[in-house]
Amino acid sequence: MIFETARLLVRNLVDADFDAFHEMQSDIEVMRYTTGSGFDEAENRQQLSDCIRHYAEPGNDFWVWAVVRKTDQQFVGTCAIVPNGENAEIGYRFLRKFFGNGYGRETCNGLIEHGIHVQKLREIIAYADIENIASIKILDQSVLSFVEETKTEEGGVDWLYRWLAEPKLYKVPAGAAHE
Repeated sequence: MIFETARLLVRNLVDADFDAFHEMQSDIEVMRYTTGSGFDEAENRQQLSDCIRHYAEPGNDFWVWAVVRKTDQQFVGTCAIVPNGENAEIGYRFLRKFFGNGYGRETCNGLIEHGIHVQKLREIIAYADIENIASIKILDQSVLSFVEETKTEEGGVDWLYRWLAEPKLYKVPAGAAHE
């Protein structure tokens, strides 16, 4: 287990997740605000395999995990913390049948807590397509702050959110007198 929330467990993906993973990744409605289209079975098998392979790589900093319900271990989606330049980007995706259950908010907050307290990240960002009202509501209610509107490579518009650890403004040298 990577972390848990009130109702969910976040764990490494496993081969047995394929059917639910494929259902999610091939659903055009789920993928609407990310890729704009679903993936076929071969692409999803490769993506799942790649995610699992990354776990064993030395120095891996590309983390995509399964999100499952505590009550029945039902796969409900995925979440991720991945490098993005000087910071780490969080993301989450759920099977359509689990939309509207509050799993996004719970997972988002869990990712942020894990990033801050376990991975010791100094900066966390998230992007949401301006038409993805559900994700915007989740991010607006998190500790991340809206930063700016950005253009995507595909010509769309995303909102960028960010959390930044308090920077140390200065360091008092050892033995320095305080006035």
